Amino acid sequence: MHYTDENIAAMRASISLEGVYAARKRIADFLKPTQLLRHPLLDEALGMPLWVKHENHLPTGAFKIRGGYNYMAQLDDEERKIGVISATRGNHGQSIALAARDFGVRAVIAVPEGNNPEKNAAIRAFGAELVEHGKDYDEAREYCSELMEREGLRYIHSGNEPDLIHGVGTYSLEILEELPQIDTIVIPIGGGSAICGAITVLRALKPEVRIVGVQAANADCVYQSWKVGHAIENESADTFADGLATRVTMALPLSMILDEVDDIITVTEEEIRSAAKLILETTHNLAEGAAAASIAAVRKERDALEGRCVATVLSGGNIDQQTLKWVMEAI
Repeated sequence: MHYTDENIAAMRASISLEGVYAARKRIADFLKPTQLLRHPLLDEALGMPLWVKHENHLPTGAFKIRGGYNYMAQLDDEERKIGVISATRGNHGQSIALAARDFGVRAVIAVPEGNNPEKNAAIRAFGAELVEHGKDYDEAREYCSELMEREGLRYIHSGNEPDLIHGVGTYSLEILEELPQIDTIVIPIGGGSAICGAITVLRALKPEVRIVGVQAANADCVYQSWKVGHAIENESADTFADGLATRVTMALPLSMILDEVDDIITVTEEEIRSAAKLILETTHNLAEGAAAASIAAVRKERDALEGRCVATVLSGGNIDQQTLKWVMEAI
């Protein structure tokens, strides 16, 4: 789908704190609030206190399911008969697959060739039809347009969807309600729906909170765009953190990020790898690359964060066995 400036402005105008509260009511029958925890060994290793929001404990192992349920709950009977299609590197696809199954909706999910095999298996296990196409997420996303037109399916963009942003915004609402003294939140950016959820909640309820995004240095199109104030497209997104592996920005999230994010930090592959190992050693939680990136950023910026009340999100734990073995071999 082609998004015009008018499309984006209209979608952005529809995003609100009220939308997040409404999403919380819709998803309450499916999801309970996740834990916000301090881990003493992690604090010790970082040299600072850190609150961790455990979205990895959700049914799909990642935060995206909040948006999937909120989106699917609002389809009418005719739209549910049509079916949906989306592209993913894994977590978004799992969220659409599970939510579609629970609402009796056909779901077709496109992934790039060579995608995380365990995420692919989970998407199939939730009942979706999996299609592999293209060298990366962005080529799989482009292929969705062909399938959408051919089969008449409803396309769900992983970022340009206010209902997804409202859904994932519920975790930031939970953080603020449990930790009202928060003054900094650190969130990984792939497509950008999670940080846009935080923007929606925090700018409405506690605008002084510093919102910090994190990108992989090898997939930094949002960071580069944020620096210059307009969309930048990369030639590649060569990171093992598949949740961050986008080389093209998404128009709706980027418009919000450019206006509202205070800082964006980039972290290297080795920094992400080391953080993933640290998280397992100190919390006994699996962290996929995107989730580890936020801890890597906190570790990197520890001096700048000293004395602040910082929360971050362990956005997902869907790391495959081969990558986990590589992570644990890190020095």
